Amino acid sequence: MTEVKKQMSKAETGVLQANTVDVHRSDAPDERDGVESHSDDGQDNVGDESANLITGRKKKLIELRLKMNEARKANQSAMVVEKKKTEASPGWDVFNKQMLYDAYKKRTKNVAVDVVEYNTMKETDPEFYREASSLQYGKAPKLSDDKIERMVKELKDWDEKRQSFSRRRKFHEEKDIDSINDRNEHFNKKIERAFGKYTLEIKNSLERGTALPD
Repeated sequence: MTEVKKQMSKAETGVLQANTVDVHRSDAPDERDGVESHSDDGQDNVGDESANLITGRKKKLIELRLKMNEARKANQSAMVVEKKKTEASPGWDVFNKQMLYDAYKKRTKNVAVDVVEYNTMKETDPEFYREASSLQYGKAPKLSDDKIERMVKELKDWDEKRQSFSRRRKFHEEKDIDSINDRNEHFNKKIERAFGKYTLEIKNSLERGTALPD
């Protein structure tokens, strides 16, 4: 009996040891799963932070690109406006056909045409309108003295206009002198525009002499 009891006790202890080993084995994967889950959570947090950083940088980059595009468009529009502005004439278009024709009309505006004399000259001279093969090529018809005097007068008038022409403002002798030079005159005009209405009464009193003390 004693031997049987010993054998049964040994069997029970073996079963208990096996159960405890199984329990420990079943608990071990849970711990691993916990460790793995913690590691996965950490990786997810790091990934979220990096994603936020990337999205923030992308937003800044997009904003910078938008600002650059706006600045480029503004610069292009400013260049277009500047090109559309009418530039000053360089000066070499003075001798084009239209300007020469206008000058010709201006010179001949005051010319008196005698139709009767023209018709008589054309009738008397068969080669009034000469060709290059004409023997009278280069000969001028006889002109009256009054036409020659008129031409001389016109040339003198042109010369006087050319000499009197100036882009500077003319000096008026009858004007009151209240400045020492052109720059001071310009400055006085600016002061007059700004404060003239306030000092008008004082100026009139000084001119009349009523502002002076007795």
